[in-house]
Amino acid sequence: MKVDSLGHVVLKVTDLARSEEFYSGVLGMPVCARFDEQGMKMTFFSLGNHHDLAIAEVSGEGDAGGDQAVGLHHVAFCIGTALDELVEAKAHLEAAGITPAPVDHEVTKSLYFDDPDGNTVELYVDASDVWRKEPQRVAQVKALQL
Repeated sequence: MKVDSLGHVVLKVTDLARSEEFYSGVLGMPVCARFDEQGMKMTFFSLGNHHDLAIAEVSGEGDAGGDQAVGLHHVAFCIGTALDELVEAKAHLEAAGITPAPVDHEVTKSLYFDDPDGNTVELYVDASDVWRKEPQRVAQVKALQL
């Protein structure tokens, strides 16, 4: 298993509209999708990929690193385009004593786990380019059986 590229970063913010204005209005990053379901609000930005940055609204309360604390949600690395590569990565992580959580985002198939300091890492394979015609499809979250 090897990482091919940095895929995207997800940040936790306290004011989604303010942060969207900053990243879109000030920095000029195009919004490609929005998600507002199951108590979660997110905005996705694309610089030519399905998404390069996402921001998720949180309360800002709680301990640093907690679900509602401001900061890094996760960093994602692309490891390929074939599901076999994800299965191989899962086995590699498990051999290292790490139990990853598989997730189907439709445009990617992913494994989530924490690094030794508790930072969440996502390894993924690109699964579909449906996002090119339907950018909103970036915001899918489904169970994945590997």
